[in-house]
Amino acid sequence: MAEMKRARKPRGAPPKNGARAHYDQLMKQDMGNSEACRIVGISRSSGTRWRHGHSVVLKSGDIKKVAPISHQRPVDIPARLLSELERITIADLLHAGRSIRAIATELGRSPSTVSRETRRNVHEPSGNYRPRTAQRSAKRRRSRQRSGKIASSPELLEFVREHLKQRWSPRQISNRLRAVFTGQPGMHVVPETVYQALYGRGSLELAVDLAVSLRTGRTGRRPRRRKEHRTRRFPDMVMIRDRPAEAIGRLVPGHWEGDLIIGKGGRFAIGTLVERTTRFIILMHLAGNRGAENLRDRLTEAMMPLPAHLRRSLT
Repeated sequence: MAEMKRARKPRGAPPKNGARAHYDQLMKQDMGNSEACRIVGISRSSGTRWRHGHSVVLKSGDIKKVAPISHQRPVDIPARLLSELERITIADLLHAGRSIRAIATELGRSPSTVSRETRRNVHEPSGNYRPRTAQRSAKRRRSRQRSGKIASSPELLEFVREHLKQRWSPRQISNRLRAVFTGQPGMHVVPETVYQALYGRGSLELAVDLAVSLRTGRTGRRPRRRKEHRTRRFPDMVMIRDRPAEAIGRLVPGHWEGDLIIGKGGRFAIGTLVERTTRFIILMHLAGNRGAENLRDRLTEAMMPLPAHLRRSLT
């Protein structure tokens, strides 16, 4: 049985990336160098180098200039990507012996994200994770121009282009590709890939007229938001799913459903109220005025003569 390899221990002094961030924060609070160094636990000469910058002579003989920490401005990046501060935290926690899952919990990230980050950016000779090298690599990868999957395959490009000209939807094209090219993942795309090819950075690669090819006729994408971030048309609106449970079973009378019937050309309108248990109907003539205020007033007039136990809810 082969012997298990021992985990390679980090060499040298622990990284001071967290101390740098703490020192920079104290200096921004107008604290003196000596006091800030005492709190962080570094020498005053180290604080001076961090504050004003310094030069380092490399083994090759070249001189590397390290900028002051106050000049190292953070760059705005999407929240789904790891920031430089998060990478520094990963390095500090790894050196402290914390597990991948513990680090992920500390950052509020998925363990797979932290695991992939450390595997991708390990320094081979030492086995250490280097956060600033990882940050530079990530920045270089983000700025790299990449062609889409459709653009990189002439056969796939021609297939999508021809079916768009026949007014197929991206979902239909995606399903058709899986049926025609069974067992060829390179020829499979999801509907979003087609939309990205139409509207994204490489939107000219399909050479089709958006207003003609897509059934919606849109030449630009509509913003898509999560349900909790959407703006409601009616503030404080109570949804139908929030009505009492007894109204759903139709066992207790007093729960009503309202509707509006509009005549030809919108010249007249009738409001209806249907009691869910007995199917009793109340009709309201709106006299050509179907505005919200008039409908509300007519509903109130129709419901008020009823006993309180028959006015439980209105949907």
